[in-house]
This record gives sequence, structure tokens and C-alpha cells, in this order.
Amino acid sequence: MERPQHYRFHQGQKTLPFSDAEYEARLRKLRAQMAEMGVDACVLTSMHNVAYYSGFLYCSFGRPYAQVVTPTETVTFSAGIDAAQPWRRGYGDNITYTDWQRNNYWRAIQSVTGSGKVIGFEGDHISFAQLGLLDEFLSPSAKKDIAPTTMKLRMHKSAAEIELIRAGAATADVGGYAIKDAIKAGVREVDVAMAGRDAMELEIARRFPDSEIRDTWVWFQSGINTDGAHNPVTTRVLERGDILSLNTFPMISGYYTALERTLFVEEVDAASLKIWEANVAAHELGISLLKPGATCAEVTHKINDFFAEHDLLQYRSFGYGHSFGVLSHYYGREAGLELREDIDTVLEPGMVISMEPMLTIPEGQPGAGGYREHDILVITEDGNENITGYPYGPEFNVVG
Repeated sequence: MERPQHYRFHQGQKTLPFSDAEYEARLRKLRAQMAEMGVDACVLTSMHNVAYYSGFLYCSFGRPYAQVVTPTETVTFSAGIDAAQPWRRGYGDNITYTDWQRNNYWRAIQSVTGSGKVIGFEGDHISFAQLGLLDEFLSPSAKKDIAPTTMKLRMHKSAAEIELIRAGAATADVGGYAIKDAIKAGVREVDVAMAGRDAMELEIARRFPDSEIRDTWVWFQSGINTDGAHNPVTTRVLERGDILSLNTFPMISGYYTALERTLFVEEVDAASLKIWEANVAAHELGISLLKPGATCAEVTHKINDFFAEHDLLQYRSFGYGHSFGVLSHYYGREAGLELREDIDTVLEPGMVISMEPMLTIPEGQPGAGGYREHDILVITEDGNENITGYPYGPEFNVVG
């Protein structure tokens, strides 16, 4: 039997997160940038860009995946273990590479790009080893890093993207209410987290019955576990007076959204209440600052000033917000749209960004713990629209 280096295996019906017109619009903008940069073919290798330009969110498991975009073609490249799923879930063509021979992945890509071309690549994703194989198999006349360009393109959301993100925010709220209902002294973090995750997966299945159900998660933290925003769930048992951090993260077609709230079990002491109320005030200030024409750095400095006035700035642990879209805890951050001192990006209508101030008070001090509120805002022509619905603050979130 003569075994092929690559082949096409297409079966079933295509089912995509967005319309063909949406993907064509994205590709048209990318191709315009390619023409301006003199790029003949883009070899996209990251989960976020492949998902953004094709709809296919790959599962790597140590294997390489890609999408090649030329002026006339768009082709995803996947491993044989996935069969026809990448074609069904991706816009455009799909080629399966085999593992009968080492580097058939690059031979498959070369069959579309050709040799001696100017190749666009993702400098913030492709490994040094894979970049060497790109040189070996594609023999590019030149290489250009297109990662910064694609990031800027992803920062501006289409109406269809905003509609999906809005549904994600509503789903995060569903998880939040389920978590609130599950909180009581004597239960474990993991039990509360499962209640929120299950509620969100059921909501996604209801809202998007044709979507893939994957990667929705919860970080529910208590006591000392609240000191970091991304601390994993544990089996710690909740106690009366505990500070809690509710974090729900539904994933819909590669688009992650989030809800994050500070809560307390049954009661909150005076020192903790004072810090909590200050963080809520910073959150509200931050939301009021998110308007077209403001820069990320300007917003950051104004919130810094507020915390400094309350002698709390030294307890801030990270930036005040970030972009939303095709991203997750393991792919896709749009670093050009983060609320930090070193980011000068100007906010524009159609951007989607969080406001999420956090203070971490060390153990042994009054009010110890991590305080965080998180809403998702769509930048509009004259301000912003808050698409997060779950209430924040002490009036609603002393529970159990």
C-alpha cells in the first residue's frame, strides 16, 4: 500500500460559529494587510488565529496545526486523528497530514504555499524548532511576523462577535447565580465550582445547540485561596466569615467570557467591608472611564490615583482589564488592549474590554484576602455598554 503524505477527508455538513460572510470579511481584512506588507502566504499556527479565521478550534495534544491564507485560498491543516471534524468545523478547505513520515505537516503546507514565497508567521507562537522546519520545507524568500497585525485586527469586534460575547456574558451570569445558591458553610470549593460549571454548560447547550461543548470552567476560591486571580479550585471547606472569589468562564466556539465577584460567607467584618467597598468604588470609577478616545494608560493612571488616595495602591496585583474575543486561559491574549501603564492603545467603538480591579491584602493584616469585581464592557460611540448583569458589592454578595 502506498501511504499518502497528506489527503482530503471531507464528510458531513459544515457547522460554523458565524456566517460565511463573517469569515470572508475577516479574511478580506487580513489579505489587505498581507498585500500592504508584501506577504504571499500566511502560515497561522496559533489556536486563536486559526479559530478566528476559520472557526476551527483545534486540540493540539502535541501535534502541530495550521491555517494557510493566500490571496485566493484558505486551508486548515490537521492530523489524521481528527478525521473530518476540522473540515466540518472550519471555513474553507482542509487538508489532513499523516504521520507515516516525519514532517508531513510541512509537506502538506508547502503544497499550498509553494516555495520561495514571502511567508507571514506568528512570531509570538511558532517555536524555534518549527520555524527552522518552515525555512527547510518552504524555502521562503523572506519571512514577516504577522502576529502584531492579526492581534490589532482581532481587537475590533464585528456585530456578530459582540452578539456572541453578549450571550457569553449572560451565560457567565447564569453560572454566578448557581454558585451563589450553592454557597454555605461546610461545603467544599469544588462542589460550588461544579454547580456553576454545570449550569453554564446547560445554558450553552440551550442557547447554541449546534456548538461544540468544551472548556467551560470555574475558579471558585475561598480564604487564602483568593489571593491570586487564577488560583485553581481546591477541596477547602467554606467557613463562616470567609472571603470568596466567584469566577465563571463559559467558552462558546472559542470565545471566552467572564464574571468575577467578591463574596463573603454569612458575614463580613468591618476591615474587610472597608476594603471591599473601596474596590467596588474603583470598579465603578473604571467603568465610567471606558470611553472612545481614552487610552488604556490614562484609564490605568486614574484608577491608580484613586487607590493611592485610599492608601491601597500597594495591594494592586495586575492590570485593570483586558480585551475579550477568541481567547482563553491557554491561548489568544490581545496584549495591545490591556488596562496597564505601558499600553497606549486608544479605545474605539467596537472594542470589548473588562474592568476588573483587584486588591490582595496579605495574611495577618485586617481584611486579608483577594478582592475583585469584573464586568465586560462594549465600547460604544459615546461611552460603553455593560453586558454583565450579576450584581456586585456587599448588599447582594454576603451569602450562605
